[in-house]
Amino acid sequence: MGLNMIRSSLPKPSLVRGIKTIPQPPGFIVGDVNDAYVPPKPSKSHGSIHWTSERAISMAMVPLALSPFITGASTVIDSTLCAVTLAHCYTGFQSCIIDYIPVRVYGAYHNYAMYLLTFGTGVAAYGVYDIEKREGGVTNIISKLWKA
Repeated sequence: MGLNMIRSSLPKPSLVRGIKTIPQPPGFIVGDVNDAYVPPKPSKSHGSIHWTSERAISMAMVPLALSPFITGASTVIDSTLCAVTLAHCYTGFQSCIIDYIPVRVYGAYHNYAMYLLTFGTGVAAYGVYDIEKREGGVTNIISKLWKA
């Protein structure tokens, strides 16, 4: 009888659309009211490096997207545009994973999503390399589409 009471008092993993999640305490409060508050270690750069890199990538895309119209198709500009676009997509999807698949709720599923994002980015990078090698670049393909 005592073992059944212990089992019933343990938190059970909940299901969110068929995925087991880590049980969360009410209000995400860990401990009780008598525990001392332990603030996180202060860091001036916490989150700012990620935010700054996202903004730098976004600002770098503007001149790179306009340069093929001004200077014509160049392999260096085209490769740089593709690499920056791929980095922009990676950081955007990474932010979505961080926001909507948090570690504290989904545990290992967060890591699986990040690994899948990294794998997909690698496959896309190979695809960009193949386009650069076979077709002469993305800007060349776009110019062929405009002429067709």
